[in-house]
Amino acid sequence: MVRSPLHIALVQFDIQWEDPLTNRQKVEDHFAQLSEVPDLLILPEMFTTGFTMNVTAMAESMSGESVQWMLRSSKNWNCQIIGSLIIQEGEEYFNRLLWVDTNGIKLIYDKRHLFALAGEDKVFSPGSTIAQGELNGWKIKPLICYDLRFPVWSRCSGETDIIVYIANFPEKRHLAWRQLLIARAIENQCFVIGLNRVGWDGKQHFYSGDSLIINPQGEILLDMEDQEKTTMISIHDDELEKIRHELPFHLDADQFEIKL
Repeated sequence: MVRSPLHIALVQFDIQWEDPLTNRQKVEDHFAQLSEVPDLLILPEMFTTGFTMNVTAMAESMSGESVQWMLRSSKNWNCQIIGSLIIQEGEEYFNRLLWVDTNGIKLIYDKRHLFALAGEDKVFSPGSTIAQGELNGWKIKPLICYDLRFPVWSRCSGETDIIVYIANFPEKRHLAWRQLLIARAIENQCFVIGLNRVGWDGKQHFYSGDSLIINPQGEILLDMEDQEKTTMISIHDDELEKIRHELPFHLDADQFEIKL
């Protein structure tokens, strides 16, 4: 498959607690700082609210303002956007990742691994399916935060070119964040993008960012450290093809199935 260079913008920002209007405006301000339009704009987990369990107050429907904002922004900016929101369907709530393009909603992924230490499993329903999309010839699998700790759920077997993790991953576990992102890249022989937030949330948890882009050999191509900023980078398929051709470890991988 021919893959065109992929231009990706990561928005690492200080999410204001339970304030969707302010957070949507902050994303707009960050986008305005870019010197060129990316193919894909990536936003953190729960980018409109922060990692809150206050679902009755913060949840929106699929026709709600934040989803509509994502759709409008994709058209206005002529780029595709990934980010997650608190979505209510009937009596259930989901930490839902949306991938939108100029034609509408391209992909939906509901977070599978809910973070019990914060009580996420008490208020949200888990997803049950992995989703994968394509852009410029790249096969991209988006996942959410705690999914990073579960390599079986992330496993690609050579069928994915990029794994994207969007997160609210606290600073006190930043070493695990960085090392696990590198491990996921090496074991899956694919690019890995990990986008985190910065700043304090409403529960007084601090986030140090550490957003990374890692190549299939585990080398860090981009490290956003602890700054609130938007950065764009282009990735090319020569690294991917070279390592998969010279070191085809995925051909020796174990076969398994996940039972939910």
